[in-house]
Order: sequence, then C-alpha cells, then structure tokens
Amino acid sequence: MKVYTTDKIRNVVLLGHGGSGKTTLAEAMAFLSGAVSRPGKVEDGSTISDCDKEEIRRQISISTSIVPVEWTDFKINVLDTPGFFDFEGEVNEAMSVADGAIIVVSGKAGVEAGTERAWDLCEKYHLPRIFFITDMDIDSVSYRQVLDDLNAMFGKKIAPFNMPLREDEKLAGYINVIQKKAFRYQGDEAIEEDVPEYSMEYMNQYNDSLMEAVAETSEEFLDRYLSGDTFSEAEIRAAVRSAISDGSIIPVESGSGLMQRGVYTLLDDIVKYMPSADNRQMSGINTQTNEVFEANFDILKPKTAFVFKTIADPFIGYYSLIKIRSGVVKADDIMYDVRTTSEFKIGKLYVLRGNKAHEVPELHAGDLGALAKQTSIKTGDTLSTKSNPVMYAKMELPVPYTYLRWKPVRKSDVDKIAMAMAKIAAEDQTFRFERDSANRQSLIYGMGDLHLEIIQSKLLNEYKAEITVDRPKVAFRETIRKNSDAEYKYKKQTGGHGQYGHVKIKFSPSGTNDPYVFDEEVVGGAVPRNFFPAVEKGIASSCEKGPLAGFPVVGVHATLYDGSFHSVDSSENSFKTATEQCFKKGFMEAGPVLMEPFVTLKVTVPDSYIGDVIGDLNKRRGSVMGMTPANGKQIIEAEVPQMELFGYCTVLRSMTGGRGDFSYEFSRYEQAPGDIQAKVIADYQAQLASGEGDD
Repeated sequence: MKVYTTDKIRNVVLLGHGGSGKTTLAEAMAFLSGAVSRPGKVEDGSTISDCDKEEIRRQISISTSIVPVEWTDFKINVLDTPGFFDFEGEVNEAMSVADGAIIVVSGKAGVEAGTERAWDLCEKYHLPRIFFITDMDIDSVSYRQVLDDLNAMFGKKIAPFNMPLREDEKLAGYINVIQKKAFRYQGDEAIEEDVPEYSMEYMNQYNDSLMEAVAETSEEFLDRYLSGDTFSEAEIRAAVRSAISDGSIIPVESGSGLMQRGVYTLLDDIVKYMPSADNRQMSGINTQTNEVFEANFDILKPKTAFVFKTIADPFIGYYSLIKIRSGVVKADDIMYDVRTTSEFKIGKLYVLRGNKAHEVPELHAGDLGALAKQTSIKTGDTLSTKSNPVMYAKMELPVPYTYLRWKPVRKSDVDKIAMAMAKIAAEDQTFRFERDSANRQSLIYGMGDLHLEIIQSKLLNEYKAEITVDRPKVAFRETIRKNSDAEYKYKKQTGGHGQYGHVKIKFSPSGTNDPYVFDEEVVGGAVPRNFFPAVEKGIASSCEKGPLAGFPVVGVHATLYDGSFHSVDSSENSFKTATEQCFKKGFMEAGPVLMEPFVTLKVTVPDSYIGDVIGDLNKRRGSVMGMTPANGKQIIEAEVPQMELFGYCTVLRSMTGGRGDFSYEFSRYEQAPGDIQAKVIADYQAQLASGEGDD
C-alpha cells in the first residue's frame, strides 16, 4: 500500500444499530475500491472486517476492524464498529481516532436506538457526519419515511444529498439533489438522464431544504437567498464542506450496501466533504516541561502516536494499533513509551486490513497503522521520542457493571484460564476479571450478558479453557446490635507440652465500619501481656469469615478483661484458638445481623420511560432521590440494594428499547430485611452441610 500524506487521509467510523448494514457497507467500499476482487457476505462469514471466529459464527461484529480503501489518490481508513451495546468500548476506541462518521440506518428498521446513540457519540466527539440509508433495493422500504424520522429526531440540519430512483419495484438509480439530475444504473456505470416527473416534487422539496441550509452558512448567502438569487454548484459544495465540518449540515445519502449501489457516491463525498486529520486540533502534555504540546497532526513537529487498540494475534503475538498525531513515523524508528519510561525499536510498520497486515515504510500524521510484537505497550499509551516525551489524555471507555461468578471446570486449568483472560483483557478494555477475596469468589465483568457469553465462548474455543458461571455472591457484612460477655477455655493434652488458653471477652457494637476495635482491661496479670497480640490475631481472623453466614465482620468492639494461663502449656496459638471460639460464642449472643450493600444508582433515560423505570426501581426496594435533566434526557438518582441489580442491564435495555444507560457506586451498608437474612443464612448452612467449599 502506498504512503499517503495527511491531507490525503480520511479516517471515517461506521456507526449505527446492530444489523443496520455497517459491515456490508464496508465490504462494498472495499470491493468498489479494488481492495478485494469480490464482495464477501456476513452470512457466509467471508467479509474483511468480521474475521474473528465468534463474529463469523454469530454473524455480528464484536470488535472494531480497520478497512483502508484507496479512492482517487486518497486513503480512507474505514473503522467498522459493532452495533450491539455490549461492545460499546470498541466503538469508543474507534471514535478516539476518527475524523468523521457515517451513521448507517437500515431502511427496513428505520431510526433505532443505535442511531440515536451514534448521533450522541458524534456530538460528544464533535465529529462531522453523513447519514447513509441502506436497503434501498427493497421496494417496501420508504426513503421519505426514514428521512422524515431523521428530521423529527435531529432537526433542520438534516439535508438529503440524493434520493433513490425506483422503477418496476427495483432500485434503478439515484437523483442528485444538488445538481437536480438523475443517474440510472447500467452495469457498473451511472448514466445521467432527466429527473422523472413523478420524482420532481420531492426532489424540489429536498433541494429547497438544502438551499435553506446553505443560505444559513453566511450572511451574504442568506441575503442572496432572500432576494431570490441562486447559488452555483461550486458555491454550494464549498459552503456544504464547511457546514459539514462544523455540524450545521448533516447530509443524507442512500443506496444498497449489498448491491454496492450509492456507495460510489458516498466514497466520493467522503473525500470531498470529510475533513482530513490536519483540520482537527490535538494536544498533549510534555512530561519533561509540563508544557502543552500542540500536535495538531502536523508532520513538521516531533513524532508522536497514540495506541488506541490492541489485537492478540495467534502467530504474531500482539498488534498495537496506533494513530500518528504528529510527525512521520518510520520503520526502525526508536520510540519512547511515556507510561513505561522505556525506549524501543519499532521494527516493521504495518497497515491492517481486517486481519491481514500490509507492511509500509512510514506513516504520516493522521494515518492509522500497527506495530507488532511490542508486548510492553498497552492500549491508551502515548509513543513519542525521549527528547520530547509527550502524553495524551486517555480515551473515555464505559465502565462494565454486569458481572458473574466463575469457576474452572477443571481445577488444573486455573493458570491457563488466567493467562487467557489476561490476553482477552489486553484486547478488550471493557472486560475485567478479579478475585474477590473478601467473599472468596472469582468474578468477570463485562458490558452485558452477550459480552460475557462471548468471553466464555472464546475461552473454550480459542484457549481450550472451560469455565462455569453463576450468580455472584453479594458482599454482605455481619455485625452485632447488642452487648455480650463470653468466655472460652481451650485445653488440650497431647503428650509432652499441652495447649492452654483461657479468655473472657466483652463484645459490643463499635459504631465504625472497621472490622473490629480491640481493647484490653486485664488486671493482675490474669493473661500475660505477651499473649495480647495472639488474642487480637484471633479476633482479626474471626472477622474474616463471620459465624452467622460466612461473610466478613464489621463494627465489633472486643474487650479482653480476664482469663488465665498455664506457665508451661500456654502459647500464642493456644490463645488465638481460644479467642476464635470465644468470638463465635460472643458474636452469636450479641444480636448478630446481616448488613447488605446499597449503591447510588444513576439511570439516564428519555422522558417517556421515566414512569417505567421508577416503577421497576420500587420493585427492587429502591428509593428514588431525585431527577436531573441532561441533554434532553432525565438522570434518575436512586439508592438500591446491590443484590437487586443483578440482571439490571438486560432489563433496562428491554424496558427502554436500548435507550437507557446506568451507572452506580457503593453507598453504604444497611441491615437486610429479615426474610433475606433468613434465606442467606439458610443457604450458608445448606452449603456447610453439603460440604461445598468456596472458590
């Protein structure tokens, strides 16, 4: 592949609802540009971008793929993103390096939740965008209806650039709204002809809307428009290019990705109207001087690059995907990783097309490429030179809130599973795995049920590591509500030295969130001072796994006030054991209760779903604290028991048609209701009786 200068590069992300046709459109772009000799199909598993085994099997996009296409001496880096919300992290990675967006809308399905999310992302990242309505080869699809829905949703910014030309229930061509000309498909060509009479009304209507939008781009144009003057095609296109960049005009184009219709025009318009990277600002911090480094994709400035994604390759190891943010990066350059404060030699430079790597000698500012075999580099790292150590801000990634408890099917696979999960986590920044020591369970976190299902499938099929998953244990805590006074004498004779420890301890609520507070009031040397640490160790170990239901203990004040010892048989271990037994007895006599965790939950939904969401939260024992308007939606804030949020991601999406989001953070512990305490304790006793161990 040729080397392209910054002004000849377009980085465009494909966004839209799952199943809207993004991958098919990317395949059509690759075919028309000559990148592939024949277009692949999603259902055949033969597309460039959906090359992962899970993607082929499920016929959905799971990760972002780059499909660079060469078009009229320009390079368009097409970033094909997943549409399912479980893979939102992949979309955010692509957004962090895109300079423009194509929002794909299925003509059959119309404007969906994924369309709205795509728009919101473009607003957040200030990306110019073009709508592409696909499925125009299906006669029952109404272009006008989808256009009306886009206007109703996003306002007068929406400006149709073309409209489908249909004859005999087939897509026969398209009408260019700017030129007011029709183009009929004849083989691979589009032959110009007059606009049919039956299309004139809507074409004129769309042209008027476009001219109004053009007129509003400057006072001069507005005066001319109001005086009845017309604009030349060159003036229109110049105004449109500027208006698309600042977001005041959003073009709408149409066609069929499956039939490669309308895609030629779309590629032309990406080159004409989408900005190159050097039209965007980008700054970092020089970590040596603490001064702002204005990179701005300037090739004359010191070389810097941002690692926006990592791909695990079974043969190469890791590919680190980068965007050059300043200068020109060449093969064999020495680069500096600011995070690790280490230099390394790049070796070979690549451009990825799907899972195929093409070697290139250099990459200019604004371009996307890949480094191979750099195991120390992580997603989010900044690469620069040691003399100009620059760090860019990390990309924003969503937090995974869906989690499951897992166990290995074969205990011998534990190490293999850990290594496999580490590789998956390096690729997927929204997957997390950790050990919950307090509750003795291993957890995996993801963006939703589908995400975690695919993680399990990858572990099994790619790494031959099988796990089972279950509902996670809620992090209950045990505490006491009353005072008690307990005594325990540990006495054991085994031949030779025996064991002897005798303690009397008062227990009371400490009123703190610490596991315990330890005091001693021993008089007369009943328990020698050198055994006090052993007593405290016994209390500490007892608090790790409470006697009520096996959960960590909090809020206990233990006061050692008496006991006895044996000059020969007493030892630290004897007093520790005596204390542990005394703790069990005293704890159970002091009104033990289970405390359940509460979280502060924030749910962001459109106004029309507020009633449903609040009703559901009430069923979950939640208390709504208030609502705050934000960007046309409402943020509902509530306090909810954490155990009631299991499966909430799926329920909220179903309830709001995918338009709801949520986040939460730990708030406090409160005493659990009696019925819940009884069930948790009964489950624990049954587990003990069956001999089941913890993870």
